[in-house]
Amino acid sequence: MHIFMTGASGYLGGVVAEHLIKAGHEVSALARSDASEARVTALGAKAVRGDLTSVDALREAARSSDTVIHTAVDYMNPRMREIEEAALDAFLAAARPLIYTSTGLVYPDTGGEPVTEDTPTDPETSPQPWKVLGERQALQAENATVIRAALIYGRGGSGLLEGMFASARQNGVTVYVEDGANEWSSVHVDDLASLYAAAAARPSGRTIINAASRTRTPMRDIAAAVADTAGAEAISLTRTEACDLLGPFADVLTRSSPLDPTRAETNYDWRPTAPPLLTDLRTGSYT
Repeated sequence: MHIFMTGASGYLGGVVAEHLIKAGHEVSALARSDASEARVTALGAKAVRGDLTSVDALREAARSSDTVIHTAVDYMNPRMREIEEAALDAFLAAARPLIYTSTGLVYPDTGGEPVTEDTPTDPETSPQPWKVLGERQALQAENATVIRAALIYGRGGSGLLEGMFASARQNGVTVYVEDGANEWSSVHVDDLASLYAAAAARPSGRTIINAASRTRTPMRDIAAAVADTAGAEAISLTRTEACDLLGPFADVLTRSSPLDPTRAETNYDWRPTAPPLLTDLRTGSYT
């Protein structure tokens, strides 16, 4: 199978490309710079020069493929929804099976009650509103799979964890809010990549998939593991202190919406096999 990817020069996309190539697929990947091109070609993929605003190139690359996997993301770009909307239009015009990368942060905060793919999402209240809109747009395709990933970890990466480690090493502390008992789901990047490979091999119409292990981890335990590994201290902040220090991100740190992965397990016979989050933080790829 020939698969066109975005984001293959990044953290998740690179591991997905690795798994696809190992499975025998031909992968072409969007590359916006010489450095990105070098990264994707080192993986064994063919570089397609351009970025998410290169809609003609995206449309042509998608049409030349059997499946499109979209993992590129820039949460810091205020124009990301506008950029992604045009890119998704190009993919939809190509009429190929599409795998869209989303996040468990689209769900409402359920206070620890597990969420399924049928749990309603609302861009007005989601911490990631443009991902909700992106999902809805992607699901216009006849064969579209939306993968809602839990907290991704492994191979020393993940934006949230890297940020926590940077704070721990620079400031000597990492923080959680109040008692930090709110539990998060997580998924190792290699387990997640294997789910992408399974979804690419078996498109099943319009499908939403939660990607998470069965392990649920309190945020205070995550902060403590990061602190121990970085030689720092994990400290609790009141909600007011957290809002003053972190702004809207404080609300993200206090949420708890564990993902129910039953559909991934049933549809794809998917079972995560990597060490759990705390093990990897303390004795694995982050040490």
